[in-house]
Amino acid sequence: MSSHQGRARRNPDRAGGGPRPVARAPHRRPRTEGADQAFVIGVLTNAADFARAREWGVTDAPDFDRYLAETAELLGDALERFDTVRARMFHPQDFAEFCLLHGLDPAEPTARDRYLVNPPLRTQLLAYQGEELAGDFLPRLVRARDNGLTLCHADLLLDGALYGGAAEPDEDHARWVRAAYQRGGEVFRRMLVGAGAGVYELRLRVDAPGGGLTASARVLQWEDGVVRINDEDMELVCAVLCAGLALELPGVAVLHGSQGSAATCGEYLPAAWAWSSGGPDWAPADRPVRLDGVAAKPGYSLGTVC
Repeated sequence: MSSHQGRARRNPDRAGGGPRPVARAPHRRPRTEGADQAFVIGVLTNAADFARAREWGVTDAPDFDRYLAETAELLGDALERFDTVRARMFHPQDFAEFCLLHGLDPAEPTARDRYLVNPPLRTQLLAYQGEELAGDFLPRLVRARDNGLTLCHADLLLDGALYGGAAEPDEDHARWVRAAYQRGGEVFRRMLVGAGAGVYELRLRVDAPGGGLTASARVLQWEDGVVRINDEDMELVCAVLCAGLALELPGVAVLHGSQGSAATCGEYLPAAWAWSSGGPDWAPADRPVRLDGVAAKPGYSLGTVC
């Protein structure tokens, strides 16, 4: 379930998909100036998915633990040999539906290769930088799939302008969406700046045709304003805010957590703020809000935050 591809090619130069991922590791071509070598792999994230995927010959590892060990070895090798290493969750139900849609045999390696590099699913890819596979990275892969589905929904609502999926690109429409995306990013930035140092989680919901768009992101903010947030969570939050602002959809956001830092003698205070949007802008909620079980008071005015 691995692929080796260059920047200029949509299809892989060579794809894996054999029973043992280590044995199918692609061979790296000699580096040329400007070349961007990329390695992409699909990862089974739980024992139930592993059991189902074995029916298709995806792996011959005797158990899920051994599968993870082999996959971690493959990823470690890829880090030494390729410029970019990316992974996405190999979801058996998604794969089965993909094969049914395209008339593919799920037991054929070529079917897994096509599923792995399917362009509409590129939003599910995560950069791998040597993290412990069985630690935080597997849950991030699961969240990335969920996030990717939301991103595809948002892109569909924006006629493909969010990720360039429009059949006939309209530059005026694309500029309009880019402007909304920048406004969404600014809304998020002002929420964080107003909160100050601390450890927070943002929960966001925008009511949209076809079902609500939801996003969440954990944020660590230091005294000097430096913020730590997973890139994929940041992208999702901005995309959902973008869709809401561009289409003037109603929404609600809650930022909650512990406000404070070590610089304040380790004093941390619980905090929870809420904002709502009628469409064109975000403002403090006009009453207390409960979102996903979190109660929050009306937030501060984002217009007063620099």
